[in-house]
Amino acid sequence: MSPGRVVATLCACLLVAAMGAGLWILVSFLALAPGPQSSPSDAEADYGPADGAPSRPASPERIGGGIAAASGTAAEGRTEPAAGSPAADFAVAPGWVEDHAQRTGIPQRVLESYAAASLWAGEEHPGCGLEWNTLAGIGWIESHHGWLQGASVTADGDVRPEIIGVPLDGTGGTAEVTDTDDGRLDGDTEYDRAVGPMQFIPETWEMFAVDSRGLGSADPHQVDDASFTAANYLCSMRVDFSADDEWRNGILRYNASDQYVDDVYSAAQHYADA
Repeated sequence: MSPGRVVATLCACLLVAAMGAGLWILVSFLALAPGPQSSPSDAEADYGPADGAPSRPASPERIGGGIAAASGTAAEGRTEPAAGSPAADFAVAPGWVEDHAQRTGIPQRVLESYAAASLWAGEEHPGCGLEWNTLAGIGWIESHHGWLQGASVTADGDVRPEIIGVPLDGTGGTAEVTDTDDGRLDGDTEYDRAVGPMQFIPETWEMFAVDSRGLGSADPHQVDDASFTAANYLCSMRVDFSADDEWRNGILRYNASDQYVDDVYSAAQHYADA
C-alpha cells in the first residue's frame, strides 16, 4: 500500500472514531438533560353551561418541607425550591400526584404545581375556596397545561419554547392594551401580550407574581410560579370559589367571556370526576 493510501486510511479511521465519540457524548448529555413530561390527554368534555362551581375534587396530600417531584425527587436538572418557600412548604406527595395524573391525563409535573398552589391558597387566602381542578381547568384552556404551540414542560417546570400570545392591539376581538413592561416579558414594546402557561398580561403579572420557589424572582414561563400566581390573583378577588353563585364571577374576572367560563367549568368538572 502506498504511503498516501496509508495516510488516507489513518485519517478515515480517526474521523470515524471522532464521530463515534461525539455521538456518545451527545447521547450521554441527552440522557442527563431534563426531558419534557408526557403530553396531556384531551379534557374537552362538554358539561354544558356552568351553572355553579364544579364538584370538589380529592384533596391533595400535603407533605411539605421539601420538594415532592412526581417525576422523581432526584431528577437531573431539576432545581429544588428553597427551604421555606411556598413550593417547598406545600409540596404534594408524589404518590397522590402520580395517581391523579393517571386519572386526569394532566402531566405529573404540572398537576404537582396546581395541587401545591391550591393548598397554599387555602392558608394564604382563607375563605377563597380555590381547588386544584379550577386551576387545572384554566391551565387546560389557556395552554393545554403548557403544551400549546409546540411547547412542552421540562422536569424543572420550565415551558419551552415560551408561550406568548397575540398582541393586544384591539383587533380580532382583543382588548387594546398598550405596552406596560417595555417588552421585558413578552418581547413587544408596542402592545402587551399574554405570557406563560397561565397567560398573564405583564401588568397583572407584576402585581400578583409569586416567587413560589424562593429563587429571587418569579418567572411566568415556569409552571410553579405561574400556578401560584394564578391562585394569588384569583383569591385577591375576595370571591369564594366553593360557592355556586360566586365561582362563575371569579372566572369571568380572569377572562370576561361566558364561553371561557363554560370551557373552564367543563375541564374542571372533568378532572373532579376522573
